[in-house]
Amino acid sequence: MSTMTLIQAITSALRDEMRRNADIVILGEDVGRNGGVFRATDGLQAEFGEERVMDTPLSESGIIGAAIGMALYGMRPVPEIQFLDFIYPAFDQIVSELAKMRYRSGGEYTAPVVIRTPYGGGIKGGHYHSQSTEAYFTHTAGLKVVIPSTPYDAKGLLLTCLRQDDPVLFLEPKALYRKAKGDVPEIDYTVPLGQAALRREGSEITLVCWGAMVSLCLEAAERAEDDGISCEVLDLRTLVPLDEEALLQSVKKTGRMIVVHEAQRTSGFGGELAAIVAEKALEYLEAPIKRVTGFDTPFPYTLEDVYMPDVERILRAVLETSRYES
Repeated sequence: MSTMTLIQAITSALRDEMRRNADIVILGEDVGRNGGVFRATDGLQAEFGEERVMDTPLSESGIIGAAIGMALYGMRPVPEIQFLDFIYPAFDQIVSELAKMRYRSGGEYTAPVVIRTPYGGGIKGGHYHSQSTEAYFTHTAGLKVVIPSTPYDAKGLLLTCLRQDDPVLFLEPKALYRKAKGDVPEIDYTVPLGQAALRREGSEITLVCWGAMVSLCLEAAERAEDDGISCEVLDLRTLVPLDEEALLQSVKKTGRMIVVHEAQRTSGFGGELAAIVAEKALEYLEAPIKRVTGFDTPFPYTLEDVYMPDVERILRAVLETSRYES
């Protein structure tokens, strides 16, 4: 075992898989000589050369378009978009071309492109460097959406993505890049997609979360225990494919559910989760489903701490939910 930060785990996964598979190439803005804006690809160009770790022009559409072409010719490109906020010039390439390639070709072609990009707040980046718009992409058939919250999962999930044949949007919570630390096996391992992780067992309320919200929910659960409230914390890890079975199993056990995510409330992925539970486990609910989320505003710079969910907001939702009586 080695102790790594989340970003070290990502770098380790890329390095290990590039050594194992010569078809893997990395491309993006400043990923080569500079090692990426957050240094996730630091040292990779020096080891693998400019033909496998390529600096590109500032053109997100060009980066993703080139990656699609590479994939169709048998390569396994890993494009990096510097911030999720910058991905929109490539939106058409992703949703109209990349995600549809297997379907439109009747399975003749696949496009194993893993798009890596940091997302979310926590670094005082302002509204162009802090957004959480994962819901846009969960709405896109043919595209997988993966979000790790620990170094162990970051490496294991990324290795899984690099070894399968479908396109993936791999969202990295930048607030955890150097904050999250944990043991990472030195041997080869993978973490399967579509399997949520039960981070804490509880009996009264299920806290559903992903990315940087997981650690906040764990802290809130610990503090709620002081008030005699037992919270279960479910880390989805992958939004698409979704571990619906784990979600329903937990809510059926606790009877109460709170969804926590950074994205704004309206049309956030929490609404989809609430709909699933309402459709398939309504008779088990003992209180209305609550959402603790960002607000329906642009992401603020000076008021970042107000916008983002925190332990106090989660605790208020826990107390309100636990005290609800029909």
